[in-house]
Amino acid sequence: MTSKKQVALKPGDTIGILGGGQLGRMLALAAARLGLKAQVFSPDPDSPAFDVVQHATCAEYADVEALELFAADVDVITYEFENIPSATAMILAARRPVLPDTVVLETTQDRLAEKNYITKLGIGTARYADVWSADALAVAIKTLGLPAVLKTRRFGYDGKGQVIIREGDDPQDAWDRLGTKSAILEAFVPFEREVSVIAARGADGDVVCFDVTENEHRDHILKTSHAPAAISDALAAQARDIAQKIATALNYVGVLAVELFVVPGAGGPTLLVNEIAPRVHNSGHWTLDGASVSQFEQHIRAIAGWPLARPLRFGPVTMTNLIGDDILDYGKWLTVPGATVHLYDKGTPRPGRKMGHVTVVEPPAEGRNNR
Repeated sequence: MTSKKQVALKPGDTIGILGGGQLGRMLALAAARLGLKAQVFSPDPDSPAFDVVQHATCAEYADVEALELFAADVDVITYEFENIPSATAMILAARRPVLPDTVVLETTQDRLAEKNYITKLGIGTARYADVWSADALAVAIKTLGLPAVLKTRRFGYDGKGQVIIREGDDPQDAWDRLGTKSAILEAFVPFEREVSVIAARGADGDVVCFDVTENEHRDHILKTSHAPAAISDALAAQARDIAQKIATALNYVGVLAVELFVVPGAGGPTLLVNEIAPRVHNSGHWTLDGASVSQFEQHIRAIAGWPLARPLRFGPVTMTNLIGDDILDYGKWLTVPGATVHLYDKGTPRPGRKMGHVTVVEPPAEGRNNR
């Protein structure tokens, strides 16, 4: 198998997963449910995904021999996070189909490239500027104004790799604190809420979106997600259309998340894209227990060349992340009616680390459609 066009797995075939965190773990479990095997490649010997697969490779992403042996054992390769080294993706793509395609990684690993791509599609984002020095930052601030957010172009997540600059702050200090030579400055967006769309696209071009989710963050880390989001049906349809447009333009295969700001305005709220995540996403965890198909199964279906499901939500759903020491109180959730507890087996909790999550599904209101 050498071309992604030939991907048509059958039960018993093997999916290779790059990354051994909780997302890789849940992808492997979803594959098993469909009769597919999974093999995980991760440099971390304590990877929680290792616990749920028969075969795993613990090696650095630069280990060419290990990558070649891994590729020889699987039929298609996917990833649980977007910061896979480009050289790793290229080595593997020469041997097996890598889905989503490595071209997607090139776009989404770089915040500037991603913003440029979205803008060219005619989709709104926060105003932004390329920044490569303290002097360039000063010019960008004059253009965009303050407050603004300075972000590294690569390798930032959960609030890492970014600095908020407000009136009176020293731009040189902000630049020094970020510690990079490649950044992007984004104008502050006075949003009323943050939402996301989890979309799946098959190789045949079929796109299926889950209900729009509303997200609340604590210390820049997702704390809770609510589905459906408290927005109008019309705005929700716009959000899904944006996700579909992006997935189609990227010729995407798999699940992706599109994070958006809902911005108030005189003519009603509008949407701006914040970021794209080319993978299953934390804000879609509610689908594990709150819908007829999960984001993880949709991803496996897509990369296996199987038909996508049409998800039905079971009722109003809230997902709560167990972050750091939150995991120590997991027992209280076991007695909550309608709650399902997911623990990631990550060992000793650390501040800011996602250790598990809880999904609470409420019965739909009588006489009302749960969509």
